[in-house]
Amino acid sequence: MNRYLLALLALCSSGLVLAATAEVQPHAPGIESADYIWNEMDSEKLLALRAKVNLGNGKVAFEVCQGCHRANALGREDGSYPRLAAQHDTVLIKQMSDIRAGRRDNPKMYPFVNEHVIEAQEIADIAGYLQSLPSPASNGKGPGADLETGKTIYEKRCVSCHEKDGSGSAEKLYPRVNGQHFAYLLRQNIDIRDGVRRNSNPKMVRVIRQYSDEELKAVADYMSRLPPPTVATAPAATKMQKAPAGAR
Repeated sequence: MNRYLLALLALCSSGLVLAATAEVQPHAPGIESADYIWNEMDSEKLLALRAKVNLGNGKVAFEVCQGCHRANALGREDGSYPRLAAQHDTVLIKQMSDIRAGRRDNPKMYPFVNEHVIEAQEIADIAGYLQSLPSPASNGKGPGADLETGKTIYEKRCVSCHEKDGSGSAEKLYPRVNGQHFAYLLRQNIDIRDGVRRNSNPKMVRVIRQYSDEELKAVADYMSRLPPPTVATAPAATKMQKAPAGAR
């Protein structure tokens, strides 16, 4: 039995086993710190970004993640778990690395991605596999009540990073937002605005700080309706021979 399945069994068994096996997530400085550098390139993240991806290994490693992120990484429409299918591998590597380091608070996911369970190579494999998965247009949509406001905000404030079609940028580590669930997009928008998501890009925080919950709801609704990609893209991380353009 591989260590991914062992980790799952440990987490799904009795509270005593869970307490004995699950580690407490560390805490690293985030957006609240004056010394915070968005997407700082530590050695482990660079190793994952430059690794040669093995999609087969990534598929096996992802098996223990399906209980939350669902089969084929389609997530949950209620926003509790994001759709990971077709997301840029570079973005996924960043998020997993930030959770491991404690820059993004996610104590529930930490036991699955900490350094005792997976290595930098396996982070790259999982990310590459997820990027290769199709993202059907069946994602959760918003209520559709104020799409004009959402479109106006998106085209004015979001296009420069996330692109008009919502495809983001693998090179700059800006996430794909097309095909994502409305409820997850809304939750992240609010968390970024309010400083809850501590590994946020300060540039995005400045952009959305001015918007109300209703305005963020409208833009999340609009983003949820942007068509997802129809063709899988090749892993971008293995092409990175230097720090990504978004790093500083």
